[in-house]
Amino acid sequence: MNVLIAGAGRLGTQIARVLSAARNEITLIDVDDDRVAELEGRLPGVRLVAGDACEPALLEHAGALTADLVIATTGDDEDNLVISLLAKRQFSVTRVAARVNDADNAWLFDARWGVDVAVPAATPLISLIEEATGATDTVALLRLSKAGVDVIETAITPQSRAVGRTLGEVRLPEGTVVATIVRDGQPTVPDPAIRLSAGDELLLVSHSATEQEIHAAFQ
Repeated sequence: MNVLIAGAGRLGTQIARVLSAARNEITLIDVDDDRVAELEGRLPGVRLVAGDACEPALLEHAGALTADLVIATTGDDEDNLVISLLAKRQFSVTRVAARVNDADNAWLFDARWGVDVAVPAATPLISLIEEATGATDTVALLRLSKAGVDVIETAITPQSRAVGRTLGEVRLPEGTVVATIVRDGQPTVPDPAIRLSAGDELLLVSHSATEQEIHAAFQ
């Protein structure tokens, strides 16, 4: 799949990293030259483009004419709408997903603006990728075929039995490790002593466990 992502913030870079690992062709655009320079060499297999994705010429240069999917993940709803409209109307991109930063603007994110999938800012990463790509099988989407492992997400809810427990106290399925804990929008080093809280999102890597087994360990 040829994917064009507008916005190289935390969300955009995470999506680029995951989809690139799943052997998709990824182009990541950001208006901030310094941000693009900062990411050079940190996202193997991802093409980086500096420029304003709201400009048709920049989108064309980035590859919008051959993109299967455009994901607008900037922190500005107006920009995400413009990018979506251009992708759909001018470049006839089959599938367009856009992040909704302000819930009050959600009503704008529909087919009139070229948006096929509108995703609230609080949506967990893996759910967002599933919605954006139209995938129904997270494991298949994120399978790292070369390494033979899966990347799986689980979220800690207020009802989760893991709330208040340290990560080291949670018994994980064999062959499974926690890659990162996303808390308040920021990735956190998965130290065994860290105490889990409602709202935490965990990304785990496993070569044998199923999604159900991983969710069961925390829920």
